[in-house]
Amino acid sequence: MRLPYLIIATALTFAPAIADAGGTEWRRYVIPTTGASIDMPISIFSRDGGRAESGAGRRFFTDDNRADLTVQSIPNPSSDSPAEFLAKKRPPAGIIYKRITPYFFVVSSIRNDRIWYNRCNRGDRVMNCVMINYPAVEKRGWDGVVTRISHTLRG
Repeated sequence: MRLPYLIIATALTFAPAIADAGGTEWRRYVIPTTGASIDMPISIFSRDGGRAESGAGRRFFTDDNRADLTVQSIPNPSSDSPAEFLAKKRPPAGIIYKRITPYFFVVSSIRNDRIWYNRCNRGDRVMNCVMINYPAVEKRGWDGVVTRISHTLRG
């Protein structure tokens, strides 16, 4: 009779530590120079990784470095549409999910057993973007977190 409890306890011990939406602490993160912002789960992405590689913004990591989040505003001096901007970035072949509208694009795929997710909203001469990378085996656990972050991207 104790075996099912042992299995459940073991499964919970080794479950990804990404917490459900109810137990996650969220705060608004704003890029001061552009006003771009997202709701960010600070209890998940708790380590500041410094400036984003390009444009204005920051990078954040989980405590164990298994996932990262970048929020950035990338210059778009030609005011390219999301489709034009994405094409100029030459995304890799084999994208699993792609959605392009006049206002934003979303692309996602898997590379080296990690899911990468990128959403960019068109701004005034910038593209305001959020990029998230996390282990593919944890996809179900990340779905709600990624969706909330993506839907709160403003700017």
